[in-house]
Amino acid sequence: MAVLVSGEGTNLQAIIDSIDSGYLRETEIDCVVSDRENIGAIERARRRSIPVIIVNRSNMLSILSPIFQKVDLVVLAGFLKILPSELVKLKPVINIHPSLLPLFGGKGMYGLKVHEEVIRSGMKVSGCTVHLVTEDVDGGPIIAQKCVTVESTDNPESLQQKIHPLEHQLLVETIKNFGEKKFVINNKKLIFI
Repeated sequence: MAVLVSGEGTNLQAIIDSIDSGYLRETEIDCVVSDRENIGAIERARRRSIPVIIVNRSNMLSILSPIFQKVDLVVLAGFLKILPSELVKLKPVINIHPSLLPLFGGKGMYGLKVHEEVIRSGMKVSGCTVHLVTEDVDGGPIIAQKCVTVESTDNPESLQQKIHPLEHQLLVETIKNFGEKKFVINNKKLIFI
């Protein structure tokens, strides 16, 4: 797989740890792609001797096309750029999002912004979603979700801290399913068979 990152790389580390533990069998990370230099995710990849590739908006399509054609799965693990539509048509691309989509998704909805909106809305539950990436930002078929209760004492930071470990679990479980099962898309849901 190729893993695309933009930050500290805790989701990337969860994938690496799951490969090391044997939970993700016959799985390897061919490369880590980032749109930013000098971030924690790059350091995590380099410590494991995983090749790192830096992209920007102008070279993203030309650099990522051959990578996408080579791998079986592309994982957006905190990648904050919108992929060109030509790329999402090449291979399955999955993304982890810190809300229960279709709520609180779309362009500009990432990190604490999502949790601020959840708190502001008065929602009693929140969580995370893994979805198939399409041209519609955060609008692709939902693969899996995990929930947490939003307490009256929660703030955006505490909600983020509750959800973040669930993101790691859900992302790794989804990668495992892609490695072991076939899937169909029924309306807006991806179902493993």
